[in-house]
Amino acid sequence: MLSMSFSYARLFRLASYGIMFLSCVYFLHLYLFGSATAAVPFGRSGYHDNAGVLKYVNPKIGTYGVTPNGNGGMIPSVGMPFGMTRWTPQTRENFISQCPYNEMDEYIHGFQATHQPAIWMGESGQVVISPGIGEVQPLFTKRAHQFEKKDEVSTPYIYEVTMEAAAVEADHNLTESIYSPVPGGAGDVPDVVQAGANGRTRRDVPAAPTSYAKPYASPGSTGGGLIKVAMTATSHVGRLLVDFSKAGSDQPYLFVQATRKNWTGAISVDEMNQEISGSNPQRQDYALGPLHADGFSGYFVSRFSEPFESFGVSHAEQQQNGKSEGKGDDLGAYVKFARGTKHVEVRTGVSFVSIEQARANLDIEAPSRMTFAQAVEDLKHSWLEKLGRVTIEGVNKTDDDHDQRTIWYTGLFHALQYPSDFSEPHSTGQGKKTYYSGYTDSVHSEADSYYQSWSIWDTFRAEHSLLTMFAPERVNSMMRSLVKIYNWAGRLPMWANVVETNIMIGTHVDAVLANALARGFKDFDVKKAWEGVKKNAYEPPINDTELLYFDREPYTPDEVRAGLTTYMSKGYVANDGWSESGSRTLDYAFDDYAAAIVAQHAGDEKTAEELHKRSMNYHNIYNAETGFMEAKNDNGTWAGSEQGWAEGDDWIYTFNVMHDPLGLAKLMGSRAKMRSKLDDYFGGGHNDHSNEPSHHAPYLYSAIGYPGITATLVRDIASKNYNATAAGLSGNEDLGQMSAWYVFTALGFYPVNSASDEYVVGAPFFEKITIRFPAGAATGGIGGKEHTLTISAPGATTKPYVKSLKVDGKAIKKPMLRHMQIVTAKSIEFEMSDQGQQWGSWVLSQ
Repeated sequence: MLSMSFSYARLFRLASYGIMFLSCVYFLHLYLFGSATAAVPFGRSGYHDNAGVLKYVNPKIGTYGVTPNGNGGMIPSVGMPFGMTRWTPQTRENFISQCPYNEMDEYIHGFQATHQPAIWMGESGQVVISPGIGEVQPLFTKRAHQFEKKDEVSTPYIYEVTMEAAAVEADHNLTESIYSPVPGGAGDVPDVVQAGANGRTRRDVPAAPTSYAKPYASPGSTGGGLIKVAMTATSHVGRLLVDFSKAGSDQPYLFVQATRKNWTGAISVDEMNQEISGSNPQRQDYALGPLHADGFSGYFVSRFSEPFESFGVSHAEQQQNGKSEGKGDDLGAYVKFARGTKHVEVRTGVSFVSIEQARANLDIEAPSRMTFAQAVEDLKHSWLEKLGRVTIEGVNKTDDDHDQRTIWYTGLFHALQYPSDFSEPHSTGQGKKTYYSGYTDSVHSEADSYYQSWSIWDTFRAEHSLLTMFAPERVNSMMRSLVKIYNWAGRLPMWANVVETNIMIGTHVDAVLANALARGFKDFDVKKAWEGVKKNAYEPPINDTELLYFDREPYTPDEVRAGLTTYMSKGYVANDGWSESGSRTLDYAFDDYAAAIVAQHAGDEKTAEELHKRSMNYHNIYNAETGFMEAKNDNGTWAGSEQGWAEGDDWIYTFNVMHDPLGLAKLMGSRAKMRSKLDDYFGGGHNDHSNEPSHHAPYLYSAIGYPGITATLVRDIASKNYNATAAGLSGNEDLGQMSAWYVFTALGFYPVNSASDEYVVGAPFFEKITIRFPAGAATGGIGGKEHTLTISAPGATTKPYVKSLKVDGKAIKKPMLRHMQIVTAKSIEFEMSDQGQQWGSWVLSQ
């Protein structure tokens, strides 16, 4: 029904060198003499993807799913690597358990600047821009524009869509989120969470029984036309180029939504400067954790390329034409343009500091002389600088939906979006940055960046190891951000989204810091970091013996290691005193191992030795009679196999000993007996790759001397849990962790014990991969030079077993590689076979 005559992304791939030359002349003319309004016309472009890799990125992967846990929780956004803000088409109103876009939907309600880091976290300070014709439609449910997937193009650097110009009434939202209270206090704790007091359940929210769409034309609209939108972004600016040339004869408009229901913000229309500005204090996680960032607000300034013919402010459906100021909830503003207006560009600067800062961000990152096409090119270059470092050859491609290159490059694209750099350009320049901290509820200025969005229960496993290889220039600054948070809050973060939310369990930030230190990243206050880690290990949370600390319990102190009181006295977390006690015991044992690494780097050898001994506490909840880990009560009795688990069960957590696989094998009786137990685990369908506690499990075979089983098993897991479609992730992405597993696995190794510098060898998927590591990967993020590594595995597409392994010509006998081996080597050579091999077997016991 709908069609798109032109597409930037398609023409980027088809452009010839002749067109490139003519376009360069055209862009130079626009840059020197033209205005931003002139931007390159729809369907014309001079870009050419020299590296050829961006065509393998599909931002739609992970956007399809019926239930919150049934999709990847991703959006087809445009934004910078590690950017503060991502811009996405809006098909739903997002909240905790729902993202602003779902591939299932067929209506677009606007284009949103989002700061929601993951599907199970809340939105903060968003703004939405919605084009239309005829009578303005401020309500989400009434500003729906139908589109077809074939008329949508999504790349890392530009998003395009052609949609019906006339709005209809439609709503594809799920039911109201059970985790989205409005200001004034949290409601009763949902039964699904209460039931998790002795074992956190998977957090499912049912989909609404039906979605609806009423195909009526917007009042005053003749219908039948089309609106085209192209969108690109920087870290703090979103740019929309709206084409009304085929929208019909109705008057075109743009609506800007500042706030939703129950959140009081402000909005202002400046006709002279062709701007709409405003603020939105919404922070959906405000009730979680000890700090509430009462002064938080998202600020925005939208600047339009065309003069306003009329304007007004809206409160819900009520519109006040000619009014230029508004305050309240469900708040927006609109501007109408002269009939016959064909193109409008709107540039929106966003900030967490102030409206003035949002305007400064707009002026700095999207100056008037910069065309839309140039902005696209800048964003494209930013992603090429990261993704273009890797070349893949020799791929087992059955069809486009299962192209391993698309899965891999999109995985790296996902992984390099977080943590988010909340720093904004400082007005004085001079190398300074400014940012809002929810911990101090104030604005800070310094030369360093400040990172937020820390999904550490997920990302400590592989994501941070990936960053040390592919974004080493940022790692030290990220560690300094963790130390800043400790200085402000008195605790290191668990799951920070503006401030601490207390989501999940354990102090795995200990492993994030250990991971960096073990790889040579030390340009941060290691002594202060150790102070925070030591506090995690030895100081229980406030009211430790009085609170269960169940999932998303509102208004609680920093959870950190809840149950540490009995963990220190008895060697386990008592099940009759704390929720998720079995998982906590095992996680705290791993965290003790990580803390010991940090202690060593801080020079505290005595405490390091003590913590290393304490990391063996996993022994204390192994039930030798059943052969499973099992939570214990305070009096030492077993709590039962179904008690005490966080997003898992006794099968999954029996293997949750990432720091000591050989010790676990010894506890089970032998490596052969652990292998048999693993056989039962995988053969019985207990592995749940859609959630993080299972990610290391297939590599345990290799870690105890059976690498051939790992080699075939990871391929099976990859094929069943990843593909190149919108349904290409079996579980939530969780800020890069799902993708980091695939990225490493396809390379042929994985960081089972992420607190160390070790990688367990599996088997590569590709015949040849060339990686140009950034400067700093081998020098702790400081100085150094770019370095090229070639990983070769002839026949890997059909031969899953490793027959031999060499690093720079030297034979490797153990199925283990270290960080420095990888980032300094010129070559890693896998000899592959289609038959099981003895390479790597049994050597780990020697």
